[in-house]
Amino acid sequence: MAIGFNLQPHHRIFAAFFLHAFAMGSIFPRMADVKQNMGVGDQTLGLSLIGVPAGTMLALTFATPWIERLGFRRTILTAIPCVAIGYALAVHAIYPPLFFLALLPIGFLIGCIEIVLNTEADRVEHLVGRRIMNRAHSFWSFGFFAAGLCGAAMGQAALSPQLGLALIAPAIAIGVVTFLGKFEHSPTRVAESGIERPKFSFPSMAILSLVTVTIAAMLMEGAGIDWSAIYMQTMFGSGPFVVGIAVATVALSQAITRFFADAYIETHSPAKVSRLLSGVLFMGTVIVFLSINPAMSLLGFALIGIGNSAMFPLAVSAAAQMTDRPSAINVASMVQTSFMIFLIGPPLLGSLGQYFGTPWIYGIGAPLAILSWFTAETLGGKKQTA
Repeated sequence: MAIGFNLQPHHRIFAAFFLHAFAMGSIFPRMADVKQNMGVGDQTLGLSLIGVPAGTMLALTFATPWIERLGFRRTILTAIPCVAIGYALAVHAIYPPLFFLALLPIGFLIGCIEIVLNTEADRVEHLVGRRIMNRAHSFWSFGFFAAGLCGAAMGQAALSPQLGLALIAPAIAIGVVTFLGKFEHSPTRVAESGIERPKFSFPSMAILSLVTVTIAAMLMEGAGIDWSAIYMQTMFGSGPFVVGIAVATVALSQAITRFFADAYIETHSPAKVSRLLSGVLFMGTVIVFLSINPAMSLLGFALIGIGNSAMFPLAVSAAAQMTDRPSAINVASMVQTSFMIFLIGPPLLGSLGQYFGTPWIYGIGAPLAILSWFTAETLGGKKQTA
């Protein structure tokens, strides 16, 4: 017999996004400690971090048939706690290749969770008859915010990453049982049936145009999560609490914006929203690049979180509305191409930080934000509907 709270479908999916992000984000506030323990530079750490997106890409390409056989409920109930356990084990690695190998299966599990949660969110959105996708992703950001605060507190208490993440794993397991123990998938949408999806959906020129609009947001979201802790320690010698707060700041500003984004998107065109977010992202990257103190950097991180908040969901919605191919194919192509950018992002940003200085991890975002501003029309000039 399933145990846990009885939740409405949309509340259940919000809880799932939160717990997924809390498990996924638990390592990032401690990344500076992980880097110090391994005694490596930014570039080597970036190469090691490829393990997560590489595993995620494998899951997005090959895992769907396995998930369908296992079922959404079993996938969610096992994969989310296993991500937390995987990170608790991965931080014991003292050599970059071992760290990469430890992150690979974690990335695969994250990819499986992403498939389930985004499919379920789309079904729930159709079931309740209103847009919830951005709000669902806001709870993902709130989960990262909670992970940032937790990591900051554990760092301030001088708990090692190994002990801190070991304590988080059972907390995640309890949360999954409590809030998702009675998880049941929503009815399948008619539009999902009858479409044979290829293992890899090659991007069309239209999809590549959407990727161009979102590349700044995708890279800077990764930079805000992966590198903000290292940036604060390297640039200002910040202590564990401030280092963790940097990660939390990006996540909180992103979460609040996503929470209210759906109503704003329904009354304005995607292109207008995209230009507004691109401008905010540009300001955030410039402030972090030129920052002279921690407070100024935290302001920049907050603007980066706002700027990258809704760009990717806007692009996914635009891909779904294209008519050149079935929407499922276009959405899969958009998601897979985006994760390829995440794949090359960590070593690219790490190399910039190592050879040109840590501020360039964020400085590269300014010209890319300008590119996003000029290509925003690709998202469409009409209001999107659910």
